[in-house]
Amino acid sequence: MKTEVEARLLECDAEEVQKRLKMAGAEFVGDWLQIRNCYDFSPVKENSWIRLRTNGEETTLTIKEIATSKIDGTRESEIVVSDFDETDEILNKLGYFARSKQENRRIRYMLDGVEVDIDFWPQIPTYVEFEGESEEAIKSVCQKLEIDFEKLTTMDVSSVYLHYGIDIEKQAILVLEEERKNKNKSQ
Repeated sequence: MKTEVEARLLECDAEEVQKRLKMAGAEFVGDWLQIRNCYDFSPVKENSWIRLRTNGEETTLTIKEIATSKIDGTRESEIVVSDFDETDEILNKLGYFARSKQENRRIRYMLDGVEVDIDFWPQIPTYVEFEGESEEAIKSVCQKLEIDFEKLTTMDVSSVYLHYGIDIEKQAILVLEEERKNKNKSQ
């Protein structure tokens, strides 16, 4: 399993972050509406789940495990699959049924080997996710963007929602608001 090194800056101004990224010479990668299904293992494994996600260009099947709440506390195994619906059907035939269906919009930039994702999720403020090879790489990018690294959190998406008083584990469907799906807004 690969270790993810990631952290999030909550409640960001998407336009300001994009302006800083462009000034720092970041490479624009894409702007996608992502759709994902999350499945529990059988039997259920605490802090572990299966995720099927597509952005319309690439579809992945991933096993996620949260070992700790530290910046490098998430492990994942991921493969690219050819078709979202077919993979969902295969999972169903194996006895795995989506416990939740979620969508969000993601704008991705690359800066010095760090993925900088501006994420728009339903019902919560926009945030920025930084994912890199090391904590030091993320700190360096934050410094270039004039973002205080100490303000980043290592909360996973479910914990971010709980921070705002929403238990997404009890919401089977999360649909992004129409005005936040528009690629011409918040850029």
